[in-house]
Amino acid sequence: MQERSSVADLASRLRLELDRYSPGGKLPSSRALVERFRVSPVTVSRALAQLAAEGLVVTRPGAGAFRAESRPVAVPAGDTSWQEVALSADGAADLVPRSVDASGVLVSLAAPPPGVVEFNGGYLHPSLQPERAMAAALSRAGRRPGAWGRPPMEGLPELREWFARSIGGAITSAEVLVTAGGQSALTTALRALAPPGAPVLVESPTYPGMLAIARAAGLRPVPVPVDADGVRPALLADAFRATGARVFVCQPLFQNPTGAVLAPERRGEVLRIARAAGAFVVEDDFVRRLVHEDAGPLPAPLAADDPDGVVVHVCSLTKATSPSFRVSALAARGPVLERLRAIQVVDTFFVPRPLQEAALELVGSPAWPRHLRAVSAELKARRDAMTSALRLHLPELSLPHVPSGGYHLWPRLPDGTDETALTSAALRAGVAITPGRPYFSAEPPAAHLRLSFAAVAGVGEIAEGVRRLCTACAEVWGG
Repeated sequence: MQERSSVADLASRLRLELDRYSPGGKLPSSRALVERFRVSPVTVSRALAQLAAEGLVVTRPGAGAFRAESRPVAVPAGDTSWQEVALSADGAADLVPRSVDASGVLVSLAAPPPGVVEFNGGYLHPSLQPERAMAAALSRAGRRPGAWGRPPMEGLPELREWFARSIGGAITSAEVLVTAGGQSALTTALRALAPPGAPVLVESPTYPGMLAIARAAGLRPVPVPVDADGVRPALLADAFRATGARVFVCQPLFQNPTGAVLAPERRGEVLRIARAAGAFVVEDDFVRRLVHEDAGPLPAPLAADDPDGVVVHVCSLTKATSPSFRVSALAARGPVLERLRAIQVVDTFFVPRPLQEAALELVGSPAWPRHLRAVSAELKARRDAMTSALRLHLPELSLPHVPSGGYHLWPRLPDGTDETALTSAALRAGVAITPGRPYFSAEPPAAHLRLSFAAVAGVGEIAEGVRRLCTACAEVWGG
């Protein structure tokens, strides 16, 4: 965070000084800038790269940095209003609108303003990411023979084998496709399994990104309520009968956002209900590697208990590493595998080989289990700190379930609380939170918040964030 701030500050100062140089004029050397501004060579390099990306500076290896030639006069913007007609002229025939609301996804992707505590983040804080291990893995991967060549369309055999072993059961490497992140894998799965206009059963509440994927594919999300033991089988069976759906998307382990784990007695029932309906279960196993230290043994993925090809399994390395380490897997049995493969090839060709090689280097290194153990301990400490702070300072929030995995809590707000007003008040107080409404595909039964404890710097920042949230609640509740 400090490095990024230094880069932005130096770039701003250099930008103001560019008028001192004529177009094509040489700027001071990197060494001179380091000495003058008392920053690191890396900061200078990144600041110059930022100015080069803006077209203000030209860098020449071995020669230095130069002020860019004057830009041509900007061409006046054209009239794009015709697109409103083109994009919606045949919309009346659409069973589901083609416009996509990405606001629920952007909440967890957008970086908050400087100084704001990030309780809305969807990824590990940089201090929890295995940055050194990833850098070393990427360096080693780049030196592997053929590392920059074209990989097999399905993914590197060794990486597919690693994913197959991780899933367990009778899943083989031949039934695994390497994909570019869990979001991409879910998109491929839904496009393969349901035609536009079809219903797709989803947990309620559920991940907004999955709802956005479904709607972007022209599907109609139908909610099936979740309780502390996961999806409710009787309601799932009712939903299949009522809609004729052929797909159910679920997160059996540490469900987002409730943190629920599908109860042992419900696992076989869910598979039986889907099989009887002639339907697929898309299992999004997104945070298996973010288990907390006190969780105990984890249940196997549903795919490991499925001999009949009911489950299409999605898992990823992204949540346990970095948002930019987008390596995941799709696993399926039977004819559906070929359809999944065909859609992925058409959409993306393949995952870049250097990234796959880096994934192999990372998960095969001694640093990988060390990283997972460290994250497991740290997430437990952060979860406990946030839970204690909320119960002490905001007892009005109901927190019936504290998960033993994942990276967030799902407190219920007092009846009548305006989520939008509280989210705005929290941002004014200096803490970014996620409202619960985007997690429901239909009307929500109550107001909620999702509070992440993984995207902040540590327990000290959690305490400060809860203090700021108290200020926001007092403003909204009139306390």
